[in-house]
Amino acid sequence: MLYFLIVAVLTTLGRQARSVREFVRGLAHTAHPLLVQIIPIRRCNIDCGYCNEYDKVSAPVPADVMLRRIDKLAELGTSVVAFSGGEPMLHPDLDALIRRIRGRGMMAGLITNGYYLVPKRIEQLNEAGLDFLQISIDNVEPDEVSKKSLRLLDKKLEHLRDHAAFDININSVLGGGIKNPEDARTINNRARALGFSTSIGIIHDGSGRLKPLGPVERKVYDEVSAAINGPWQVFKNLYSGITSFQDNLADGKPNEWRCRAGGRYLYICEEGLVHYCSQQRGFPGVPLDTYTVDDIRRAFNTPKSCAPYCTVGCVHRVSTMDFWRSPQDAVAGAQSVVSR
Repeated sequence: MLYFLIVAVLTTLGRQARSVREFVRGLAHTAHPLLVQIIPIRRCNIDCGYCNEYDKVSAPVPADVMLRRIDKLAELGTSVVAFSGGEPMLHPDLDALIRRIRGRGMMAGLITNGYYLVPKRIEQLNEAGLDFLQISIDNVEPDEVSKKSLRLLDKKLEHLRDHAAFDININSVLGGGIKNPEDARTINNRARALGFSTSIGIIHDGSGRLKPLGPVERKVYDEVSAAINGPWQVFKNLYSGITSFQDNLADGKPNEWRCRAGGRYLYICEEGLVHYCSQQRGFPGVPLDTYTVDDIRRAFNTPKSCAPYCTVGCVHRVSTMDFWRSPQDAVAGAQSVVSR
């Protein structure tokens, strides 16, 4: 037990040092991605009513193809590569892919529904070098909208507490057909009690549309946001605590911000195409193999018409790094479209 604690502390210190290094590099240089979410498999073992990012039949992307994509992201100077899906833990070579990310000097993340997190599998993720893991839990009891429920996943959370050497974030959600908004408070409280970082998201419905929160939902959102940003949670939630962009979304109002998708943030689908995000697939729809630093610079400076009502929290948070930089240029964006 003492050995495990020593290893966990040293691992955490090393991860924090690498995070600081990438933060400083991101401040100094803009022509590289800070966060890439990449899809190793589109298939998922569950079907949530609001989700438009999964299917039931797709095969995993071959490991050699994924390794080449990871190497390309390293060449672009990427800081963090996170696997998403579908359910990425269905990929048979996930651990080898994590090792490749770490071996190329990048940080490795995993966004999962949590169903496959048994102690042995968590230990394997430790050995592979996983840096962080996120689970989004939608309700306390499963219903026809979502099976990502606290009752089904609570034992998995305890396994993570007892075995994981990587950072863990538990995200609760509001909107998008979630029936019991009070569940977000219960989930957030439970995650904090287990020692995890926490976040809350306002999600779109199955068609990708944003709906304003009702009075009860808004009250829960305000209370959970206050807890996430409380005095004892600030350090733990440095990243997930960036929530100000959601205040307007909660009321169905637009945000004025500079979306850096395609530059600081990339979404790589199973076909190896670069998209601005999961909700803007097809834009720009450029093969990762041919994506260059010039493409990153263009996308960094290109305003996106979808930005005012965007609910994609990771893009908002990553773009916060550059909120103080020069305004984006609509002319540059138009030129990049013409060039394609």
